[in-house]
Amino acid sequence: MSEQQRQGAERDLYRDTWVRYLGYANEVGEAFRSLVPAAVVWLSYGVSSSYVLADAIDKGKKAGEVPSPEAGRNTRMALAVVDTFVWQSLASVAIPGFTINRLCAASLYVLGTMTHWPTTVRKWTTTTLGLLAIPVIIHPIDRSVDFLLDSSLRKLYPSVEKPSTP
Repeated sequence: MSEQQRQGAERDLYRDTWVRYLGYANEVGEAFRSLVPAAVVWLSYGVSSSYVLADAIDKGKKAGEVPSPEAGRNTRMALAVVDTFVWQSLASVAIPGFTINRLCAASLYVLGTMTHWPTTVRKWTTTTLGLLAIPVIIHPIDRSVDFLLDSSLRKLYPSVEKPSTP
């Protein structure tokens, strides 16, 4: 097998391609919350949650494909699904969504009390701040969730390899 074929075989659809950005849909939805109907924000959470579920199922399938004694296969698959689902739920949906939501709410409030800008300008400024914050918060949140899971849930199954953070 050539080097290029090996790299293609090792490429993770949910971590190494554009599909990874679907996990950030809820953060974009939160940034636009002041400009769009609530249903659009909830739809963005549906997209992110679907990404999380698909990645967890994919990791479970991959764990089941590892050659090993059949006795531990189901356990290994279940642990891979749980670990990925919990990690992605926290790092891709819950914590970033809350962070962007609070950042945008605070900035909208501050702009409303400290400026005389028109409402539309305040809302677009808030949305812009929310969008600009997304790349800044991603890596610290990922590392924090790694630490949290390494210090808690992963202690219950120390032999399971944690998912690689993008």
